[in-house]
Amino acid sequence: MEASIIKIGNSKGLRLSKTILDKYNIQDKVEIILEKGQIILRPIDSPRKNWENEFKKMNENGDDKLLMTDVFDDENLEEWT
Repeated sequence: MEASIIKIGNSKGLRLSKTILDKYNIQDKVEIILEKGQIILRPIDSPRKNWENEFKKMNENGDDKLLMTDVFDDENLEEWT
């Protein structure tokens, strides 16, 4: 399949047909992968899909602990007043 590059303001873009958008379930965003001289477009259906379930698993496994405290030991909060 061949597609033309079109001018969009000061940029250029690629127009995808409705058939391609529907077939690959492309909604608003795609992931762009540059690999071995190729440009790969991968649909993004939901950037945070399944995060809620993964956070629940982390909590159940005790993996949701803070790695850093909110305040560093050598932090001087007086500088900000």
